[in-house]
Amino acid sequence: MSQLPGGLIDFSQNSLYFSALAIAFNPTFWNIVARQEYHNKTLTRLFNGNSLRACYALALTIFSLGLFRDALYERAIRHQPFVPAFHHPYIAYVLLAIGNTLVLASYYALGVTGTFLGDYFGILMDEPVTGFPFNITSAPMYWGSTISFLGTSLLYGRPAGALLTTQVSLVYLGALQFEDPFTSQIYAKRDKGDKKGKKRSM
Repeated sequence: MSQLPGGLIDFSQNSLYFSALAIAFNPTFWNIVARQEYHNKTLTRLFNGNSLRACYALALTIFSLGLFRDALYERAIRHQPFVPAFHHPYIAYVLLAIGNTLVLASYYALGVTGTFLGDYFGILMDEPVTGFPFNITSAPMYWGSTISFLGTSLLYGRPAGALLTTQVSLVYLGALQFEDPFTSQIYAKRDKGDKKGKKRSM
């Protein structure tokens, strides 16, 4: 068996790599699909020009992939060595509460289309959301999810979960490098169009 000294992480378990693959795949998938939609209206055409239905279909797909990723993560850490010094249920419950609060509050504030890349479909919000949880972080869905991953690893007492949590944070940081500038560009283009429209009507 290939393990870190002290038996902290068992690298011989295939479930560890399946979990890591799913963690890397999900943001890569939705960013590629969303870019294709923005530039080529790929999904909208599949739904006979109905961008709202296309967005809901992508939302369902992303949500399902998230559930699958979470199941693979839980399975992976169950196959890993239990380390008593890493087992902190009370801290885990606090982290899970914080993480889920950030995720659910973000979803409530943005709605389905705001959460699941509606702006790539031309479904734009009237104005930026600045209230909770966006007054704490600009990406509460991502960081709430990351905190929940860490909480789960502490709940099960598996250091391998912390390793996968590190990957989650790095993957989300990478995704934000693509998503934030592109989303800003979408809204800047909308605002520029609105200004031109106002000038013509004057």
